[in-house]
Amino acid sequence: MSFVTENQPDGTPTWIDLGIPDLEGAMRFYGALFGWDFEVGPPETMRYTQCLLGGRRVAALAENPDPEATAFWWNVYLATGDCDAAVRRVTDAGGTVVMEPVDVPDQGRMAMVKDPVGAQFGLWEGRGFVGCEVVNEPGSLVRNDLITPDPEPARAFYAAVFGFTLDGNQDMPGFDFTFLRRPDGHEIGGIMGVPGAPSSSWATTFEVADTDAVVARAAEAGGSPGPAEDFVYGRMATITDPFGAELTVIARPEAQRG
Repeated sequence: MSFVTENQPDGTPTWIDLGIPDLEGAMRFYGALFGWDFEVGPPETMRYTQCLLGGRRVAALAENPDPEATAFWWNVYLATGDCDAAVRRVTDAGGTVVMEPVDVPDQGRMAMVKDPVGAQFGLWEGRGFVGCEVVNEPGSLVRNDLITPDPEPARAFYAAVFGFTLDGNQDMPGFDFTFLRRPDGHEIGGIMGVPGAPSSSWATTFEVADTDAVVARAAEAGGSPGPAEDFVYGRMATITDPFGAELTVIARPEAQRG
């Protein structure tokens, strides 16, 4: 298993969460989809529920407090050793601050920001909490990619903020896809230029053992799955949960896992 026991290097996707209007309904859906268990916080706090795989944290579900909210999406948090300094780099590179840095007692420090093309993401400075404790295994986060109709400013922004190198993808010559790599060469995700995309957002992909089986479970649990299709990196499908939040699942060949 791919366990995480310490803070990830800067720029690495390190945590994901989803705010939805029906916490119990989301627990039923994602429990059926991925086999997650749930650790519910005390009732006097915001209803923020840790999702567990084999007893280790993989994500969180939160009850969205806005009764007028109509759009829901998975948030990705990128690791940083200094949240405040990262926020300054964000604004220097043309991004904006959605939520100023704030301490999460005994856990860490976080902020929410947007890049110059409008995609929102979080920053996480782990202190007592590293984020996802299992990754790259069935039922857990495997990657995040930015989908945008305007990729060039996004590429410049993430290179400036996190020191990423930008590499083209020879496996996908018909797509405008750029790998984002940390200074140590590790790939953390990518930027996909999609001219017809209505907006810019970070997409979340989960590893699964059997894409077709997960698609069937999604439909049975009240979601709206797209077809499972073979792709250069594995068998993939896009699923819309009962609240309208999209996610992607992929079953990769064993040789590509790690």
